[in-house]
Amino acid sequence: MNRRKSLKIIGATGVGIAGLVLADWKWQLVDQLTHEGFFSFQEEKLISAIADTFIPAGIPAKSPFSNPKPIGALSTGTDKYLIRLIEHCYEQEEQEMIKNQLAALSKTNFLNQDQAGREEILLAMANSEVEEEKQFFALFKSQTITGFTTVKEVMVDYHGYQVAPGLFKGCVELSQA
Repeated sequence: MNRRKSLKIIGATGVGIAGLVLADWKWQLVDQLTHEGFFSFQEEKLISAIADTFIPAGIPAKSPFSNPKPIGALSTGTDKYLIRLIEHCYEQEEQEMIKNQLAALSKTNFLNQDQAGREEILLAMANSEVEEEKQFFALFKSQTITGFTTVKEVMVDYHGYQVAPGLFKGCVELSQA
């Protein structure tokens, strides 16, 4: 193979990779601008950050059949569970309270905090004198735990849950006494 052809191939590969990176960035921007749903794009990011703060990735998967990397609220889809739960299962008054508290949380620069900073903000809400902040904290804490502990990765792979425990042996010879 001659050098010119090799350089053309390397250059085309570099341009292709740069194009893919640019396309991915463009689609992320389009997702933000055209986001549809009950929650705004920013509110969904806050819900994901709250779930990740309550249950960060760090629980090792025990099963040899599962992914060996540690699991947390985001890797099990608990944040998506919370979004759908609040959208479809809560009354309008509770939804408005949640949206108001998410707006107040975004003013504290919650998304740009590290784990300790996020925990501090959430604990301040739990110990607050404002009843809505306490309700918000209690709701998110309990529903994050419920959503996380009821997924397959935790129930089957970590706790060893079996739908029908025991074995079924259909053809067993019986001794006649």
